[in-house]
Formats: sequence, C-alpha cells, structure tokens
Amino acid sequence: MFNIFDRVNFRKVKKDNLSELELGRENEKRGRSFFPKHSSGSDDILEEEKIYRQGLAKVLDLIAPSAMGISSSFLQIGSVYARTIFIMAYRETLAIGWMNEIIAMDIPMDIGIFINPVDTSYILKKLRKKTVQVQSEMHIEAEKGLPRDPVLEMAYANIENLRDRLQDGSERFFDLGIYFTVFGKTEEEMEKRTDILETLLSARSIYTKKAIFRMKEGFTSTIPLGLDKLQALTPMNTSPLSTVFPFVSADITSNEGILYGINQHNNSLILFDRFTMENANMVVFAKSGAGKSFTVKLEILRSMMLGTNVVVVDPENEYEYLAEVTGGAFINISLNSKQHINPFDLAIEDGKTTKELLRSNIANLLGLLKIMLGALTPEEEAVLEEAIRETYEVMDINENTSLSELEKRTMPVMSDLYQVLRNMQGAEDMTIRLKKYTEGVFEGFVNKRTNISLDNQLVVFNIRNLEEELRPVAMYMVLHFIWNRVRSEIKKRLIVADEAWVMMQHEEAANFMYSMAKRIRKYYGGLTTITQDINDFMSTKKGQAIVSNSSIQLLMKQAPSSIDIVSDTFYLTENEKHFLLECNVGEGIFFAGNKRAAILVVASHNEEKIVTTKPEEVLERERERNELRGE
Repeated sequence: MFNIFDRVNFRKVKKDNLSELELGRENEKRGRSFFPKHSSGSDDILEEEKIYRQGLAKVLDLIAPSAMGISSSFLQIGSVYARTIFIMAYRETLAIGWMNEIIAMDIPMDIGIFINPVDTSYILKKLRKKTVQVQSEMHIEAEKGLPRDPVLEMAYANIENLRDRLQDGSERFFDLGIYFTVFGKTEEEMEKRTDILETLLSARSIYTKKAIFRMKEGFTSTIPLGLDKLQALTPMNTSPLSTVFPFVSADITSNEGILYGINQHNNSLILFDRFTMENANMVVFAKSGAGKSFTVKLEILRSMMLGTNVVVVDPENEYEYLAEVTGGAFINISLNSKQHINPFDLAIEDGKTTKELLRSNIANLLGLLKIMLGALTPEEEAVLEEAIRETYEVMDINENTSLSELEKRTMPVMSDLYQVLRNMQGAEDMTIRLKKYTEGVFEGFVNKRTNISLDNQLVVFNIRNLEEELRPVAMYMVLHFIWNRVRSEIKKRLIVADEAWVMMQHEEAANFMYSMAKRIRKYYGGLTTITQDINDFMSTKKGQAIVSNSSIQLLMKQAPSSIDIVSDTFYLTENEKHFLLECNVGEGIFFAGNKRAAILVVASHNEEKIVTTKPEEVLERERERNELRGE
C-alpha cells in the first residue's frame, strides 16, 4: 500500500528532536512544502497540497477579524470594541444562583470561569498558622484586660470549622477566577455596558477590576480555549464555590395541583394549584392561533379531575365538544334561543340584607343598561335608577322586604322597566332606545325569566350566534348572572372569560370585570381572562389592574404590533421578546408570582383529541362522531 509519508524528504534541521508535524512546520517556514517534489507522482501531490492550502486560507479568513488593535484598557477586534474585567473580591456570603441575573443580562459578553483544585495539605498548613495567629491576638488582648473581640472569636470559630471540614473531606479548596469580556459597537457603548455590569456586581458587594495592560490575555481567557492567561484567582472552598454554578434555572412548581406544561429551561414539570396562591386569577395573552384556547381547555379538563367547577363564556363555540365529553351544560345565548337569563334576578347571599342585595343589583343593572342604551347624561342616569326601583316596587320588592318573602316574589323583566319609563318625565329618549329590547328586533333577548342553572360541573355559555352589537351586552349579563351564583353558593370554581377585550371596550363592563377579579377570591373562585387583542385590553386602567391582580400570567406567541406593550407590562428582556415573537404553537412564558419560565404546553393523545382547535383535527373529530351516530 502506498504511504505518502514514505516520500517525505525530511531536512536535517533538528531532525532528532522534531516530530513529523514540527518538521512540516519547519519546512513551511523555510518555504518548503511538507510534501516536496518527487520523481514519481509529484505533480499529483503538489496539486493536493495546493487545494489543501487554499481551503485552509478560506477558513482562516472566515474566522479571523480584519484587524485587531490592542490598547491598555480595551481591544478593537475589527469594528467591535471589547474590554475584560475580573472579580477581585467577593462578599462574605454568596447566594445560590447569583450569576443567573448576570448571564440573563441583555449585554453581549463572554464569561470565563476557571476552577483550579488546591492541595488540601497545603491549605491545612496555612489554616493552622492562621489559627495560631488569631489565638495569639486573643491571648494578648485578654492579658491587657480588654473586652472580648467578637470579630476575632468569629474568625477563630470559622477557621476551626473549615479545618474540620477539610480534614473529613466534606470540603475542598480551589482557586477561582471569573472574567467578563464586554463588547460594544463603539467605545462609548462598551464603556456604558461595562459600567452597568460593574454596578450590578458592586450592588452585591462583589468588586471587579479592569485587566489594564492585559486585555489580550483577558480576551484569550474568555474565548472557548480553556486557557487562563489572566491568573486573577481567589481562594475559595466548596460551599461558596457551588453558588457560582451558572446554569441554575428556576423551578416553577408547587408540587401539587395540575400540570400546565414543561419548563423548557430544565425539562422539569410546571405543576400548580391556583387556589393555593394569593389569588386564583389568571390572564392569557396570545395572538390568534398561538394555542391559548387549547391551553385553557386543557387546564379546565385537568381542573375538573380535581373537583373544580368551571363556567365559561364562549364567544366562538370552541368549548361545545369539551362540555359534551365531560357531561357539562352547553347554554346557547341568542335571539332565538329558548334559554334565557333575567338580569333583574336577585341572588340571596348569606349575611346580606334585602337592602344590600337590591342596591348591588341596581348598580349592576345601571351598568348593563348603559351598554344597551349608550351614553347617558347624569339626569338620565338618575331617572333610570328611580325607574329601576319603581319596577321592583311593582312586584312588591323594596329595601324593607324580608329575605323569606323575597324568595316568594316574582322578579320583574325588562318590559316592566319599559312600562315604568314610558310614564316618567325626562325618560322619553331612553324609552325609545330601550324599545328594541322589549318590542323590537332584539325582543326576547333580555326580556325573559331565567330558566337555566349552574348545577353542572362545567357550564358553557355560547354567544357565537349573537350579533356583534349584542355581544358586550350578553357577556356582561352572563358574567353578572354567574357572579350572583358565585356569591350565593361558595364552591371551588373557575370563571373563564374568552375574548375579554370585548368587555374592556365599555367602561361599565370593564369596571365589572375588575370588581370580579378583586373580589372572587373571597368566594373560593378564580377568574381566567383570555384575549388576543392586547392593545385594547391594556389601554385601559382596569385592564392593567386585572393583570396586576392575577397571580398567574401566560404569554404565548405575540404579534410584532403588540410586543412592545407586552414587554413594558411584564418587564421582558430582549431575549424574552424575541422568544415570544418566534416561539411555536403551545410555547410561551409562564409567570407565577415573581417566578417565570419558558413553558411548553403538552397533552396526552386523548386530551388532545378533546381540546384541539386545529380545523383539520376538528373536522376529523366530527367525522368520527358522525360515523358513531350512524349518520
């Protein structure tokens, strides 16, 4: 077999001491090829060498900068400026994960961490010498009659404790070096970023120093070569050294409750029971198709397994199959529906008098009527309030009615209010606007007595078939009905308001949503607010307050037009903003209190068939259902 190394004409320079590779380099320096000419096949060898050298030059051109300037306090690498700083002093105690915030900073930098083991016997000798010195100082002060110095006593105890742990092997000693190379497009940008990093470290009593006149060594120490050219080392034992570990990710789990997804930082499970937090409210923000309905339906399904009752306001008919599979109630709210809600109903609540119940419901009715009738003057609002009171009076209901008698009374309906308004001075315009809800095109929508209940574990109110004009009215009326039942019967209950931005467009509806978010905790409930129109939702103070009153927040894929307002609201980093713009369906950022993590929502095969919202999968599911029915 032909061996190309048989043809190498080695020079006699350092022949006895140089390896084959070194001989090749020596020949290159002298202008000779490592593969010189030979009388047989020399042209082929030279051609192969030429191709090899051309390829090598191209790789080097890609890797190497166009130029590199070395200054006493920074480097200029092509058009980029770089400065290396190193940690010279640490605080007395270090918390686990103190490096996390530094690594997460939106500053381009390289970090080099070098840990070199130190001979334990050498350290023990040093500690023994230090022990003698401290003891000697303590004896001298005692002979002088000075009071005991707690600093010396603490130092002595710490040294002895460390000696014991080193001797039994539970601790070891190391030399630690941590270096940061900060980059900037200009010298000023590099300076600013370095100051930010130094300020953050000094706030934790960790002091740094610039690698003056050693910038080249500092840069070499922070690129992935594993070379410590700075040698700016600090002795440290195992316990504080362990806090330097840079890949500590937050575990967002309470180890109880339901599975929300997988923590993408460390592949741990995100488990939570909303009802163990300061409140059980949750907000979900995402663009259309990001997986928000899939996620919420999955949460509902799993919550029901733990005995939680759920009520959903469904504007797009996405929860019907879930209600069917779980044996829940599906209530269709529309002009032609046979299922109705009477907004005049009074829900009897323990500890509340008729006077309090009546005043509360009158206030809610005023809010509903403002959405139905549009803007009202203060005079009209006063007339309307008086008309509502008279409407209840017609049915023998007033503030003096006892609770036992109240249960026997028949509640008025919207047409009763219309008749009262017709006979009141100053109500002419309101009467005209209200007529369409009692005798006009919307007759029957809010003018019937209640014939539904919330006895099922899952109740879905569908408002898809309603006209756009009636959707805010229906959402307000349904949520008010639900809220009355929540207050009258305390249960572990979730209320889901999908497309909540519709409510936030109207001041009265927004106030009602905010009031519910604040008070529902007292009745063992939690409000889930879902929206894809974040700009409309967050443009109101009530919307912002609902977010701040939610212990759990879930952000999924966002549109570029809304990412800035989301970033300002949730204080996102640049990496998090980029993640929310580019993440896949079912991915997002999960917030629980002060913790956050990237989440991947996962479902089993059977769960996915129930909660899927993909059109093709929904059609396939409908086909299978029709086959089972024999259709």
